[in-house]
Amino acid sequence: DNDGIVTSTSTTGISVDGNSGVNRSGYGGYVGWCWDAGTSTVSNTAGSITSQCRTSVSSGFSIVTYTGNGSNASVGHNLGVAPQLIITKNRSSGSFNWGVYHAAAGNSVYGKLNLTDAFSSLPIWQNTTPSSTVFYVGNYNAANQAADNYVAYCWAPVSGYSSFGSYTGNGSTD
Repeated sequence: DNDGIVTSTSTTGISVDGNSGVNRSGYGGYVGWCWDAGTSTVSNTAGSITSQCRTSVSSGFSIVTYTGNGSNASVGHNLGVAPQLIITKNRSSGSFNWGVYHAAAGNSVYGKLNLTDAFSSLPIWQNTTPSSTVFYVGNYNAANQAADNYVAYCWAPVSGYSSFGSYTGNGSTD
């Protein structure tokens, strides 16, 4: 609930308090990104790190929480297919980057959701592509520092519903 900012949820939306960061009078441009991740959380022991997963296979989305072990590891995601987009956040420290894996960028680089620079060459995904059961993390604060708590948002394509890709800009209006 992010310190009371979200005050309630329902099947049609969310309610927020008067916090100036999300509901300031006279300001526009707010957006809420919301995905349905199912109704129950289950323990997943498919990886070398046990995770807790809340998953909606039909929408190709899973919220995964786990505690880092500080060495190369795998983490179960419960999607049943390989995720093509993963965003991780170290919940024990707000000072670390949001780590981004995207299938089009590859497994030897990672993006930083909270910064404007491009993908960096750092093997936080162990240079290993996610499988239908797990994704891989190395010993980096964006995905797997020892004893730190993490959340990972995992998306997989669903035919007729979602897909993930990339493009290279060409400066034209096409």
